[in-house]
Amino acid sequence: MASSEIEKPTAERAENIHPEKHIHNAAERGFAATDRYGVSLVQFDPAAESRLRTKLDLYVCPTVAFLYLFCFIDRANVGNARLAGLETDLGMVGTDYNTLLSVFYISYILFEIPSNITCKWLGPGWFIPIISLCFGIVSLGTAFVNSLSQACGVRFILGVFEAGMMPGISYYLSRWYRRSELAFRLALFIVMAPLAGAFGGLLASGILSLSHFGGLHRWRMIFAVEGIITIGLSLISFFTLTDRPETARWLTQEEKDLAIARVKSERVSQTRVLDKIDGNKIKRGIFNPMVLATAWLFMFNNITVQGLAFFAPTIVATIYPTATTVQKQLYTVPPYVVGAFFTLLIPYLSWKTDRRQIFFVLSTPLVIVGYIMFLASTDPKVRYAGTFLLTSSTFAIGPLSNAQVAAQVVSDTSRSVAIGMNVMCGNVGGLIATWSYLAWDAPNYHVGNGINLAAASLILLFSTLTLFWMKWDNKRRDGKDIDQELEGMSQEEIESLEWKHPAWRWKP
Repeated sequence: MASSEIEKPTAERAENIHPEKHIHNAAERGFAATDRYGVSLVQFDPAAESRLRTKLDLYVCPTVAFLYLFCFIDRANVGNARLAGLETDLGMVGTDYNTLLSVFYISYILFEIPSNITCKWLGPGWFIPIISLCFGIVSLGTAFVNSLSQACGVRFILGVFEAGMMPGISYYLSRWYRRSELAFRLALFIVMAPLAGAFGGLLASGILSLSHFGGLHRWRMIFAVEGIITIGLSLISFFTLTDRPETARWLTQEEKDLAIARVKSERVSQTRVLDKIDGNKIKRGIFNPMVLATAWLFMFNNITVQGLAFFAPTIVATIYPTATTVQKQLYTVPPYVVGAFFTLLIPYLSWKTDRRQIFFVLSTPLVIVGYIMFLASTDPKVRYAGTFLLTSSTFAIGPLSNAQVAAQVVSDTSRSVAIGMNVMCGNVGGLIATWSYLAWDAPNYHVGNGINLAAASLILLFSTLTLFWMKWDNKRRDGKDIDQELEGMSQEEIESLEWKHPAWRWKP
């Protein structure tokens, strides 16, 4: 194991660090793994890190990925149910379907940040399985609604429990991975969103081929079967989800120390990875300028992501109006498969380059071209080709945005609320998406496609401006005298500075 030099909280300068200290000390509370200039004091063995990273990928990622797969299916299966007679059976007319989608996002948005604070307080190892079990039960309950008001009530409760899922998993993974590694590991579970579109369509078509499920028929079978699967997976996750490195029975003590120390080595002047919830750090996490800028971008992105989730079957139905219900479900699968591939590829490139902002810029033009194809042509083949361009990059912004906000904060408390803030704003975009495709705008949906084209264009504009701002502000910070700025401050005060620490630099 590599040696390290560790700065005690009372140490004033890097040269006072005791060279005989090793990596175990860096993992302990009360010791910092960086000096006051933000330079890591721990030298890691790349081979040991690689072995640990592989182990984490095998033990940490699969459980949350499968949970998120059915989380997204339970959210988006209402689109499949719509094709199977949901609106007719519940007497829905006009914009009732859009109303049904909206109530989910109201609770989803309201409970986003509180859910992630609860996740930190309770611990992801308990919080994520509990909310998974709850939304599985609620999804099952959707099979038994008999009116629009009942369906809206159930969807509202579904939003309460699903609110903590994406930010909770993102925060959970930030406990295990370095800044550069995080985007790809987030992609390993967020890729389940496009896969949910593909798998959800296949699963729905398979379920609809049954004559009945118990006493349930047609769209009711979709909610019942998929809800039961979610419940089963959540019960298993109580035993397979490890809360944090310290409690991982499958890690040796040496591996636990390495896992903690390497995360801490990227957090300026922090003496612990998991700090206590602090009001000042919560404010710094929410009002961090890069968190707000990224959340703004994610809001525009989610207009497309959630619009595809809810309306892809409907859009495909307008492209191929003579196809059977099962065929329409199957037509939604190939674009999502392409989307899944790029959702992994783009964050993988982000990992290898330790860059995120430039991929916001590069991933947007294909989405813009896709919506131009929808607006400029009524040819079914052209429009269907456009769906492949949309899915090829729009889903990748999800892991990139959460990785970006995680990289722009320092403490664990700030990270939990920053990710919650990002996903909350993202789901404001989801709420907008529910009113993008209205029945009176069919079959060409000029309004819906126009809104998405505008959103993609704004992502391109603002992500480019933000990239230049980060570089400009970093140069401005280079002129600061770190010793003078920190003079007279206690270790606690230094730790609470967060992004206002003079040694802090934005990570584009």
